[in-house]
Amino acid sequence: MDRLDQSENATGASAGGTTGRVSPVLIRLRAVVAAARHHGLELDIRDFAGDSEEKTPSPATLARWVNDFGGVAKGMNVNWRHLVRMTNSPPIVLMLSDGSAALMVGAAPERGVVWLRDPLGGEADPPLPVDELRLSQVWKGDILLIKRLRNQSESDAPMNAMWLAKMVLREKKSLRDILFASMTLSILQIFPPLLVMQVVDKVVNQHSMATLVSITAIVVVFSFYEILLSYGRRELTLVLTTRIDTRLSLHLFNRLLALPLEFFEREQAGKILGRVVAIYKVRDFMTGKLMTTFLDMFTLVVILPFLFYMSSTLAWMTVAAAGLIGLIVVIFIGPVGRIYQKQMRADMDRSSILYETVAGIRTVKTLALEPARKQEWDVRTAEVVRWKLAAGRITNWPVTLSQPLDMFISRGIILVGAYLALTGSGSLTAGALMAFMMLGGRVASPLTGLAKLLDDLNEVRTSLGEAGAVLNQPTETKALTMGMRPQIKGALSFIDVNFSYPGSNARALQDVNFEVPAGTMLGLVGRSGSGKSTITRLLQGVSRSYSGYLKLDGVDLREINLTHLRRSFGVVLQDNFLFRGTIKDNITAGRPGFTIDDVVRAARMAGAEEFIERMPAGYDTFIEEGSTNISGGQRQRLAIARAVISDPKLMILDEATSALDPESEALVNANLERIGKGRTMVIVSHRLSSLVNCDQILVMERGQVADIGPHEVLLERCAIYRTLWMQQNRHTASRSAGRSLAEGG
Repeated sequence: MDRLDQSENATGASAGGTTGRVSPVLIRLRAVVAAARHHGLELDIRDFAGDSEEKTPSPATLARWVNDFGGVAKGMNVNWRHLVRMTNSPPIVLMLSDGSAALMVGAAPERGVVWLRDPLGGEADPPLPVDELRLSQVWKGDILLIKRLRNQSESDAPMNAMWLAKMVLREKKSLRDILFASMTLSILQIFPPLLVMQVVDKVVNQHSMATLVSITAIVVVFSFYEILLSYGRRELTLVLTTRIDTRLSLHLFNRLLALPLEFFEREQAGKILGRVVAIYKVRDFMTGKLMTTFLDMFTLVVILPFLFYMSSTLAWMTVAAAGLIGLIVVIFIGPVGRIYQKQMRADMDRSSILYETVAGIRTVKTLALEPARKQEWDVRTAEVVRWKLAAGRITNWPVTLSQPLDMFISRGIILVGAYLALTGSGSLTAGALMAFMMLGGRVASPLTGLAKLLDDLNEVRTSLGEAGAVLNQPTETKALTMGMRPQIKGALSFIDVNFSYPGSNARALQDVNFEVPAGTMLGLVGRSGSGKSTITRLLQGVSRSYSGYLKLDGVDLREINLTHLRRSFGVVLQDNFLFRGTIKDNITAGRPGFTIDDVVRAARMAGAEEFIERMPAGYDTFIEEGSTNISGGQRQRLAIARAVISDPKLMILDEATSALDPESEALVNANLERIGKGRTMVIVSHRLSSLVNCDQILVMERGQVADIGPHEVLLERCAIYRTLWMQQNRHTASRSAGRSLAEGG
């Protein structure tokens, strides 16, 4: 990049002197953000998660980032001749050799120049022309194309058979090559039976050794090409299925992550996993047996005319028998599908029992619930076995009914053909009969294979329906990728907010009105079910179906980009989940850009540094699944460190200290006072003693605001707060009254 500056000083796309102040990687990311914004997609550099082994993000890594957040991007390597003709694609991100990037915003093929703009500059900055010689000094051909936003058919369209078919048809080049190989193989398969016919009719009958040698040579050549083409087709099919599998897996996980939290809260985790995994049965079917049978159908198209040429009578018999097999398949599709659906439901119910038992194994063991769980498992297993047996019995019928027809095609045809040859009813010779049998077997194989696909077809239909029940739920994709990204300061305003949970007629929040400025430490108190946690859910964007106005720094929460909103918050819950990995990994939570210094700073703020340094491996200490090797207080402090590492301007603590022992609670509360300086804190707690130092305390009662004010004010004027305080501090009041009586006596 600097070489380009030094040689011409003619490109605003160069970072110029900026490269010394801004890292090339940041310039490259800013270029991608600018190109994406041109197409209506707002990206946040903080969302970028590159490969840890890459010093500079590659075009493929950047394309994956754009695709994950709702765009369509593709990394390519082109030469100058192609680049200068890409007049309809700008802005194009040019990956420069020093790790930075430039934005190509136009091209003039007739002048032999492209127009480049600085990614760190504004759109109003004039682009400058650069020719091939100057650009070649800093650019080796890597570009990133961002063409358009994903349309509904790709990212949010219902996942059904049509969606999967479109995914397969996108691999046009591979499908074309496989089709060509299949057609060629079908043609090659015609010649061996015809050669056998010649061997029987000419070589054996006329004892011609020269003809046998010639035919043998031809058979060897054709066999070699058939083996070569078969290998090539299998290789192409393997590449195709791998690409489809990769795309399906990525899309499935992205769709699952885009589902709202409310869906996961109301659905059983075991059933969600069982239904999602069912999509892989569809994948295996489409890229396995279905594709194989479909490719074999080309054999039918090519070979069938030769069968009619050799003997129309035998050919019609073969087609009629195969048609009857297809009719049997159609008749049994409905009944078998209904049985398979019941079997799959029973199987998912059993899987959910297994998931719950493994997830709650500590409770099972400590309460000696093994017999009860075993009994439940036995009942579910009996249900699965019952429907599996029913499915096996009903699928046995079409196989049994089609078996005589299959036998007729493979054995009866030769008997009929022999009769025709003996009686002279047609021109069928002994060699032609053998050739017909060889070709007829290859024709009947894909047709009879359709009957064997019956079991898979019904299971696939059911699996697709079950997977769709999860993956076709409304997603948060639009809210996660679109919307405003204002600078968060932390001022909160609730104006006539009403909210009801799905399926409930009662309002969880009713006409809630309050306002707190940025930097306020706000406590939320009230009896169980009063709406405290509901307020924090709305703040986090978990539920957006409220009425009224919930504003953050004067902007309605529903207008803010959901990813930006949640990244601007720090959230600590009563029972925080730590991932299996090191302490450092859990504090950074997989977010790129945080160094060990940031981790230490966050741990120090959360009061976790002291116990981390006592551990043998320090910040590299491995946390086991379920956090079994650390205490509850340590887990909470790590969760607080994870929340504060990004320096959020608003923090939410929902019963964060209720499960801690007094010593740990006192330590966490002391740390929270230090953490709360300069940021808005929303603290939900049943223990009013931990909220005494809050600037404001909001008292909730049956979904409504009962009062809001400091601790001393609420004790005087709010009966609900005073009652709660007296209930939790009866022992203190009793001791104070006793001392007063003693002193008075």
